[in-house]
Amino acid sequence: MTKRLLDCAASDFAGMNKQEFLQAIAASEGRTLVCETIGTIQPMLGDITNAELAAAMGADILLLNMFDLQNPVIRGLPPGSENPIALLKKLTGRKIGINLEPAGPARRTTEGIWAMTPGRMATAENARLAADMGVDLIVVTGNPGNGVSNAAIEASLEQIRPACGGKVALMAGRMHASGVLTEAGAQIITPEDIAGFVAAGADIILLPAPCTVPGITAERVGALVAASHKLGVLAMTAIGTSQEGADTDTIRRIALLCKGTGADLHHLGDAGYGGIALPENIFAYSVAIRGVRHTYSRMSRSVNR
Repeated sequence: MTKRLLDCAASDFAGMNKQEFLQAIAASEGRTLVCETIGTIQPMLGDITNAELAAAMGADILLLNMFDLQNPVIRGLPPGSENPIALLKKLTGRKIGINLEPAGPARRTTEGIWAMTPGRMATAENARLAADMGVDLIVVTGNPGNGVSNAAIEASLEQIRPACGGKVALMAGRMHASGVLTEAGAQIITPEDIAGFVAAGADIILLPAPCTVPGITAERVGALVAASHKLGVLAMTAIGTSQEGADTDTIRRIALLCKGTGADLHHLGDAGYGGIALPENIFAYSVAIRGVRHTYSRMSRSVNR
């Protein structure tokens, strides 16, 4: 019988293959929390990574945004590690994911924090590097303004899937328009897009959380979750439009809407003050979807277990 992810300790995660990982998420029945952080900027707590803070507040899975596989940096880690993914796993006892982006040539963001680098592109080469580093989950998506279309996501999945050697779970989708205004609002993702992603190798579909994007209602997201489940894959709702920095009442409301859609995983983005959701919102979201017992269990479970 598959152990539920919300009951897993660090030793369970360490011995878990891709299929067991996906089964453990499904067995948790909508109580898996994913927190996205940025490691390339100053951590909120200075000498402690944003990912460690997210883990301490109850995150089950840590998703690294802006992680450059060809120049890997996670600020706040102790110096000297050749493999920051392995070290972060050791320190947090969590499964680790990264974002990769099939950024388009028409992207409007050419400088600043979101500017693309070769090590963040959704390519087979980077997928192989990620698998070798021990990454557990690759999310093919787009940051603001980077011109990531659904067609580009599907095409990149076809390249990435064989490069991972079956070791890395693949997620695909968008939590906002990513600079493609013809695929904005209610058109961010359709059932046809989901079918294409699954055919190209996606194990999990990423969807905007209700009320985080104009036109994205709970009913619409519920239908997309149902379409994903019908094709045999999991679905994750994502708060990726800076509402991870809203008040806790707003977070609780969105969390319950997401739970009602049938989502298997729940995502909080990295735009609280910058680089991480507000820590109190991570806690509030966790309590909303699974109560204090499982929240405190995740927060207090030692990495040595």
